[in-house]
Amino acid sequence: MNFLRSYLPVALICTALVACGGPQGGPDKGDQAAGPHAKSSKVTVEVSAASRQPVSASYHATATLDAPNEAQVVAKTSGVLLRLMVEEGDQVKAGQVLAKIDPERSQLEVRRAEALLHKLEADLARSKELFERKLVAADAYEKIRYDVETQRAVYDMARLELSYTDITAPISGVVAQRMAKVGNLIQLNSGLFRIVDTSRLEATLNVPERELGTMQVGAPVSLAVVALPSVDFQGTIDRISPVIDAGSGTFRVVCNFKPDARLRAGMFGRISVVFDQREDVLTVPRVALIDDGEAPAVFRIQDGKAVRTPVEVGYLGGDVAEIRSGLTDGDQVVTTGKLALRDGAEVEVIGGDTAVAGASTGSNSGTTEY
Repeated sequence: MNFLRSYLPVALICTALVACGGPQGGPDKGDQAAGPHAKSSKVTVEVSAASRQPVSASYHATATLDAPNEAQVVAKTSGVLLRLMVEEGDQVKAGQVLAKIDPERSQLEVRRAEALLHKLEADLARSKELFERKLVAADAYEKIRYDVETQRAVYDMARLELSYTDITAPISGVVAQRMAKVGNLIQLNSGLFRIVDTSRLEATLNVPERELGTMQVGAPVSLAVVALPSVDFQGTIDRISPVIDAGSGTFRVVCNFKPDARLRAGMFGRISVVFDQREDVLTVPRVALIDDGEAPAVFRIQDGKAVRTPVEVGYLGGDVAEIRSGLTDGDQVVTTGKLALRDGAEVEVIGGDTAVAGASTGSNSGTTEY
């Protein structure tokens, strides 16, 4: 009996606690466990709107500027260099004296040859008078005439050697290099100067055979050099090789650029050849294209979801791609966050641009953008 008196109050309290807490506690725990799965997560993306603008088809490659007119000035005689008339960087004209070699020995040779020539000419005059009077044999007269002509050639040669002591510029241009110093003993055929004609600069492209139909003489080209990345220099295709190199499968295309004081021979840059231009076409950023090895497509935003939409891609112009079918003007496409998307996934749009940036020239080396 004592045991029953002490057990009943405890049992009644436990029953009351179970009745009060059980029905409320059970559902709370179930909701907490199911809560994260009941609500689907959204993928954060950035978008851009399809818009209309011009786009061009172009071929891009890298090349080095070259001056086709260049001359190495060499010594045509030997002697000590007495004077330098120009320095590196100076503009010179064809025929201008660049340096002087000691002319003393050559001057003496001219004077000796001239003196002997005058003596022989005097002998020829007396021999001619005697020959006309039949006092000198014909063979003796002819020998003196021959000696005079020979000495006249020696005299002319001595004068030519004297003229070689003035080192002159063979072409007009800029002195790119000076290779001699005053007081040096100059040997025959030794290099003294290098002159570059900067009035015409060329760049040679080795273009793949498949581009043969896109290259035309006179087509406009643009050049962006490493030293001046913010400047585009304009030029044209000057000539195209009529043959294709069998080893490399390429042909030579020579581009000519307008004279510009900022351009230098030897500069390295990117060349763009625009061979077609389209106006007012639908474009999206190139980063919006899905690169998974399948047919071209983009993720288009529709009712808060990313819908994989196949598209027909036309020309690629720098940062934009022409869309020929699959989208309409104003459609929003995903530009950032594509890798985390699946077809039909819910998205949360943040940032991004509402319009596509203007088409610009690409900078891929040796590639064609269609």
